[in-house]
Amino acid sequence: MSRTGIRRGAAAAVAALALATLPTAVHAAAAPEAGTVTRHQQQAETIRQIVLQGAVNVRDLGGHRTWTGGQVRHGLVYRSDALGRLTDADVTTVSGLGLTKVVDFRIPMEVQYDGADRLPAGLSATSRPVSDLGLYGTLVSAIGSGDPVRQEQMLGGGRAEAYMRDIYRTFVTGAENRAQFAATLRELADGRQGPLLYHCTSGKDRTGWMSYVLLRALAVPEESAERDYLASNTFRAAYDAKVRAGLKQSGRMQNPDLLIPLQEVRQDYLDAATAQLEADYGSFYGYLTRGLGLDLRTLAKLQTGLVR
Repeated sequence: MSRTGIRRGAAAAVAALALATLPTAVHAAAAPEAGTVTRHQQQAETIRQIVLQGAVNVRDLGGHRTWTGGQVRHGLVYRSDALGRLTDADVTTVSGLGLTKVVDFRIPMEVQYDGADRLPAGLSATSRPVSDLGLYGTLVSAIGSGDPVRQEQMLGGGRAEAYMRDIYRTFVTGAENRAQFAATLRELADGRQGPLLYHCTSGKDRTGWMSYVLLRALAVPEESAERDYLASNTFRAAYDAKVRAGLKQSGRMQNPDLLIPLQEVRQDYLDAATAQLEADYGSFYGYLTRGLGLDLRTLAKLQTGLVR
């Protein structure tokens, strides 16, 4: 096989790893009927999943209770994984959400290999890339090598977990990353806008941090925001296990469990980011105001518009 063919094959494997888009038949066997809304009870909150065939981690961020006795409104903010492989039925379902904006946190390399979002007519994604510190390229290289020794050297021995913690820290330390999150929060505070959806590739790390920050900014208790973050493991578990099985069966990886730390969200990843914001800004409020540059008026508008 040519070098180009190997590179494309590796990228396809990474897309399968991260995109959360299995063939329709697999999704149909593992998930409720597409187009439905399922409710997953997590202690005090019920998470509303938008069930699609071409994406597995699509949710309405509403429903969370706040310290002030309010509740985050449904139907205004959605979080998801990549939308490039939606079926026609999925596009109809997404159209029914009434979205006025879609924000894509993926870097150009991800979009190049995985494809642009497939969205209802008249709606296009706004590119707002947040750095993955080269993780996508690392995965292309590791999987494409087909070399179990090299894969172990790149991802084993706690290296994958350390990589993830570093990525989460850059959500706080990276000026460009902060600007992308801040721009999204300002748009959410703009009462003239309708429902907004934001996503990355797997809908769990960049999207997870964005959701955690938004919920905390809306006075949702930290424990509830953490449960929403960790819920990605529930929504992605079956798909991710099939990806690992497929990589082993294809011979691309002898030990696909090396990918588990990259497929999962973990409390210590989130803790790496929150510890960094405390070190840099003293508190979560300091991160919002000095790190993200949000003034009190914007924070108040977020509350007014998104909490009932």
